[in-house]
Amino acid sequence: MGRHSLPDEYGTDAVAPRRRTRGRTVAIATALVLVVAGGTALAARSGLLSFGGTCDGKTVHLDIAASPDIAPALRDAADLARKNHLTSDACLDTRVQAGDSYKIADALRKGRKGTGDYEAWVPDSSLWIQRAGLGGNATPVTAMGNIASSPIGISMVPSAAKSLGWPAKKYTWAQLTGAAMEGDKLRLGTADPARSATGLLALTQLGASTKKSGPEGDTQAAAMAKALSQRTTDSDGRLTDTLARDASGTEQGNPRRNQALILSEQSSYRYNATAGDKDGLELFYPKDGSPQLDYPFALVDEGVQSTDERRAAIRFMTLLGEDAGVRILDKHGFRTDDEEPSDALVAGAGGRSPQPYAAPESDPPTDKELQETLGMWTITVQSARITVVVDASASMANYVPGRDQSRMEVTKASMLQALATFTPEDEIGLWEFATLLDGNRDYRKLVPTERLGDRKGGGTQRDKLSEAFSGLQPVPGGATGLYDTTLAAYEEATSSYRNGKFNALVVVTDGANQDPGSISRSSLVSRLQSLADPQHPVPLIAIAVGPDADKDEVEQIAGATGGSGHQVSDPAEIHAVILKAIVEAGAKG
Repeated sequence: MGRHSLPDEYGTDAVAPRRRTRGRTVAIATALVLVVAGGTALAARSGLLSFGGTCDGKTVHLDIAASPDIAPALRDAADLARKNHLTSDACLDTRVQAGDSYKIADALRKGRKGTGDYEAWVPDSSLWIQRAGLGGNATPVTAMGNIASSPIGISMVPSAAKSLGWPAKKYTWAQLTGAAMEGDKLRLGTADPARSATGLLALTQLGASTKKSGPEGDTQAAAMAKALSQRTTDSDGRLTDTLARDASGTEQGNPRRNQALILSEQSSYRYNATAGDKDGLELFYPKDGSPQLDYPFALVDEGVQSTDERRAAIRFMTLLGEDAGVRILDKHGFRTDDEEPSDALVAGAGGRSPQPYAAPESDPPTDKELQETLGMWTITVQSARITVVVDASASMANYVPGRDQSRMEVTKASMLQALATFTPEDEIGLWEFATLLDGNRDYRKLVPTERLGDRKGGGTQRDKLSEAFSGLQPVPGGATGLYDTTLAAYEEATSSYRNGKFNALVVVTDGANQDPGSISRSSLVSRLQSLADPQHPVPLIAIAVGPDADKDEVEQIAGATGGSGHQVSDPAEIHAVILKAIVEAGAKG
């Protein structure tokens, strides 16, 4: 029958969403289907795909796997089709199985087959069809068109929405997310962007929005992602369960309860349909554009399906573009006309003028943008294991131009700022280095790399690091023993690799290597290359500070590990550079 396995559990990546300019979403899809589906086109021209007539005892069975949000609408459409006839001599029996799109995509990517089979698939986003096609043994998936859409915004409980000026006040994604998270006065939740198209598209749009706000956009986006990562659910289906259950002070003040969620319009509509007027959500549509879920209809392994199965799948899809199908989709809160969204749908979802709910959707993100966003998110939500190695040579006492502070003083302040962004689960350690700092060694281990939340003696690991960073001082007469220190620190970082964490080594130096008795640069690069393991990556993030540092040197050394080299004129930039480098490492991964 050419069917493929549906993963057991319910919950929520393939072609990037395309801008739609038509009215009824499925119109072009219908024409496309008749071209793509080979022999099915002849059946259409012959009138064999029309409803009506009698079954004459013949039934064509069609199984569809669908995203849980649209599965109820497809079941209603299947009931409608069951009451009619597929062709002049057959009936259509359609069964719809709900399954998280990310799970189905991963199964198809691995070419899995088995029980719980299906001939067609309707994920919530074309992103998942792209992910499904990434594997070398992937099951073929043919996208035939889109049957509905739903823009993504931020829904809030009424008290929170009013505090931000809803509905009159309009925000960009960066402004709205920043306002919602300012001082933790409003708790904002999202579904995991690695498992949710809604979460991924919103986070990508947020990143684009923050970049437009200024040169610190990447840093702002990562900081917002870090905060969001503390309030995520595994799937879209569980997200609304995190809302305050009622307007009582107990529920609204519960730190575990969210007051705002990144949701699709349809999800907000569905929630409001059962919540009642007082407990319904109000929906902000960001003024710099709402990304959209686009609900593609796809054939799964079309080449092994029978002609009847292909005809059945295509006939069912075209039904969704006809008046009866459109009414069903509208009833369930989906948009079927991108140019003229239903006022009743928008109101039901919590939208109201002058919110820009009828504005064109934002430009679809590129594959590169999605990859970068996923990389940044992965690094953000993973616990980190990072050893920081700081130059303590005498030149760190030199003053920074335009500041009444030394390089070391500014560096310490920036490192303490970076430390504040890590969670108690992160493991951070500290070394310092200068020639002959500790006997014959150019380095000294100040704080071992351990979990920040661990408590030993009178304080935590974070307390010890804060004290150690604050106590860093330039070594009088000390030169820059960069090479031996880098090798020793990298050997320890790779030998103590922690699975499931983002492992990295950060080296901050204000000059080129000045130890004549150390290993050569070429030997160092060779040794680092032999230590680097792609299966257990430990990127070296090397930061050259000030005019005496050698940018080419740090780039070559860091590149040997798959890491990155950077140069800053002002040590105050170190914090932002570290975060940017972590994002870049995540994008590569």
